[in-house]
Amino acid sequence: MTPRKLILDVDTGTDDAVAIMLAALHPDLDLLGCTTVNGNIEVEYCTNNTLRVLDYIGHPEIPVYEGAKEAIVRKDLPIPRKDRMSEADSHGLELPIPQPTSVKQSAHAVEYLIETYRSATEPITLVPVGPLTNIALAIKLDPGFVDRVPELVIMGGGHEISNTTAAAEFNIWVDPEAADVVFQAGFAKITLVPLEATHQALVSLDHAAQLRALGSPAGEASARFIERRIDAYDMGQPMEIPQSAPVHDALCVAYLLDPSVIELRDYHVAIETQGRHTLGRTVIDTHFRGKQAPNARVAVGSDPEKFVRILLDAFAPEH
Repeated sequence: MTPRKLILDVDTGTDDAVAIMLAALHPDLDLLGCTTVNGNIEVEYCTNNTLRVLDYIGHPEIPVYEGAKEAIVRKDLPIPRKDRMSEADSHGLELPIPQPTSVKQSAHAVEYLIETYRSATEPITLVPVGPLTNIALAIKLDPGFVDRVPELVIMGGGHEISNTTAAAEFNIWVDPEAADVVFQAGFAKITLVPLEATHQALVSLDHAAQLRALGSPAGEASARFIERRIDAYDMGQPMEIPQSAPVHDALCVAYLLDPSVIELRDYHVAIETQGRHTLGRTVIDTHFRGKQAPNARVAVGSDPEKFVRILLDAFAPEH
């Protein structure tokens, strides 16, 4: 089987890092490049962390392109980053693996996205797992970009669950106008993986121990990242299963490998950009009250056992 080509658009903290390793190491995927965006941390740290991950797992040849440093419209939304040294922060500033020796590419991420899809002769799935700023900028600069992307697999949003305000999930809240542009653009296929799905695909301390026991760089790194996530979630956002945490972004990559790892339903999705209390809310019309045609396939659930098995298989030494 020909590996499925993809590009990851990341704001690399701990969960992005696991997604990058899964995409880079699995033989059924061909990770063409990573683009970075301001989000979990400032974009220059996202870029550095992305390079760290690829170097650490032996794939420094995968190019990294730095992208947007701020939201496309709003400059008045301070990103709610916790104290970097606090155990309540699930990412930290720098991932706990060595500094990279590889360097970022000279081209801007948006330029790379536009030119790559213009010249593509095979389908390339675009997987944005941070704020959607780079994707919105690509649409604004090249309207034809929308028709060239066969599928967007987005990590973001939430219907009943939020994690940044009472109404909003982080990735969408950071740049709601960008998200609004993306969902109104008319992409042929949007798959949205919100908190409802990622909070079901929990990874535990026992799973982290299994990953470490693999004895591979990816197994060790993923264990470190997941353990940090579990410490932070236990302190500030405990999950239903004690000593466990979601690894949001990696679930999007797992879906590319086994679509049955998430349960999908067709809904219309809109982004709130005006609400005083609801800025950044992902408005998912689950009862079809808005009379608008579905524009996304939305993950409403996930299979945690399949998800963990995918990680264990991909990070085993033989890969």
